[in-house]
Amino acid sequence: MASSAKPISARFLIIWFGQLISGIGSGLTAFALGVYAFDRTHSATVYSLIILFAFLPSYLLKPFGGTLADRFDRRLMMMLGDLGSSLGLVFILLMLLSGMNEMWIIYVGVALSSVFVALQNPAYKASVTDLLDEENYAKASGLVQLTESAKYLVSPIIAGFLMHCMKIEYILVIDIATFLLAVFTVFGVKKAIQKPEKVKPGTNFRTEFFEGFIYTFARKELVALLTVVSLITFFVGFLQTLIGPMILPFANAKTLGISQTIAATGMLFSSFFIGVFHNSKKQVGILSVSLAVVGIFYALFGTSTNIVWVTIYGFLFFTALPFVNTSIEVLIRKMVDNEVQGRVWSIVSLISQLGMIVAFAIAGTLADKVFNPMLQPNGALAASVGQLIGTGNGRGIGLMFVISGVLVLITSVAIGSLKSIKNLD
Repeated sequence: MASSAKPISARFLIIWFGQLISGIGSGLTAFALGVYAFDRTHSATVYSLIILFAFLPSYLLKPFGGTLADRFDRRLMMMLGDLGSSLGLVFILLMLLSGMNEMWIIYVGVALSSVFVALQNPAYKASVTDLLDEENYAKASGLVQLTESAKYLVSPIIAGFLMHCMKIEYILVIDIATFLLAVFTVFGVKKAIQKPEKVKPGTNFRTEFFEGFIYTFARKELVALLTVVSLITFFVGFLQTLIGPMILPFANAKTLGISQTIAATGMLFSSFFIGVFHNSKKQVGILSVSLAVVGIFYALFGTSTNIVWVTIYGFLFFTALPFVNTSIEVLIRKMVDNEVQGRVWSIVSLISQLGMIVAFAIAGTLADKVFNPMLQPNGALAASVGQLIGTGNGRGIGLMFVISGVLVLITSVAIGSLKSIKNLD
């Protein structure tokens, strides 16, 4: 019997393609700036601060961006966000070309770009609900995650090779061009995405801003789910922040790029599977099981200095991750009315990513001041834990990954026993 499911909207696919290319460009810059900074400073703290400044402004401003996404044309919000994001890269490029290469320049530039992500991201998230039927939510989620995975799948290997044959300034130019392409694809969708009648007459910005918080916190199941997600993002935030400083002591930038690309193909396969085939209604069960797999391979990731095993563990980690993300996104999307999607998604990001912000803020200091010294050849744990996972530069970060992975595994077990979350199915 032929399927009665409607195909995914061509308008959505056009916008998605532009975001895919832009995501690849952003991944090039993120990889290149991180390696550039670590090569110059050999500091996990500097490496993590770049990630923190690239994330914190958009995190703090997303509730405002979400409210704007519900009041105005979401297509316009996405174009303004992509154009503005390129300004931070232009600032870094001009400073480097003028001979200035202090780390504060990178901090300021990535922070400026991050401000405009707060406009683009909620509008893009909300447009999924506006452009698609509910039966295509899971497929769209898989495709959106494919865009995210491109930063890890395609970008690292390209950036690793590019850094051997060109200066970082040229990589910044490439990323700026991808932002402009994203603007062009959104502009090509002529019709406004958010319909004007969905904006309530007589309401002001402040009222709609707080409505997002009221709507979210009035739903206890949603708050419970977001609390668990925040805990997960705290643990996974260490991996996102410190993967480079853990691997670079025993590998060069090209090897790091190849390893990250191969590992991220796990996200490609599972995101494609979700986008094409996934139709399960038991999202909580999928969340619990896939999160357990994430925790196991996260812990194993930190145990080795053999790049082959590190890559294998990373591949299996990334294979399970999209199932976690999709389950969470579908559960949230089904609980939220379309007319408040922009505001609520921004609040969802604010709560769920709080743990990640904390991890970004403390990861570098924990690595440089606490864990790495304990696993130096004469460190406090060299004769015990060091016998299992090795000693030397970066092995303290490996221990942080082991501990975080075990705690993620414990969280996956707890999800199955929380009635407020089990009831979501």
